[in-house]
Amino acid sequence: MPGQKRDLRAFMRESAKTDEIVTATVPLKGDDGEVHDIELEIKVLSTEAIQKINDNYKRRSIAVDKKGSPYIANGEVAFRTERDNVKASQNMLAEALVYPDLKDPELMAFFNCSDIAEMPLKVFPKSDEYALVSRAVMVALGLTSEPAQEDQQNALDEVKNS
Repeated sequence: MPGQKRDLRAFMRESAKTDEIVTATVPLKGDDGEVHDIELEIKVLSTEAIQKINDNYKRRSIAVDKKGSPYIANGEVAFRTERDNVKASQNMLAEALVYPDLKDPELMAFFNCSDIAEMPLKVFPKSDEYALVSRAVMVALGLTSEPAQEDQQNALDEVKNS
């Protein structure tokens, strides 16, 4: 109603200022050949943190034609934006996973890796495992929806049969 003072307390939530940690269980095959249910701990990244990660993997350059001349649109130089969504996604995994902590110096040394964005590929080298972990993290971050029950069963079967 016009003229009525609105209450902003609904937006002053302490939970909006703290990191939420959620868990997700994924089946991973161990060195013993057995499938173990591993409970991942996932930090729910803020929209701001996700945006910063995406921005880090975005490059902007002047758009040029085959001859190397810049494109002009409305009297101004046109720009081309390139995004490396794969690297951004890998970085999000590394930032969001609390357990396993992909930024742990000991774990990084074990895999002889210095870039946290590469760690998800090192720790989860099999495509089916990587897909399960990636899906769990993206669901926790609210960037994708839960897979259908049939899709989950198919992924579980792939891990067991690999």
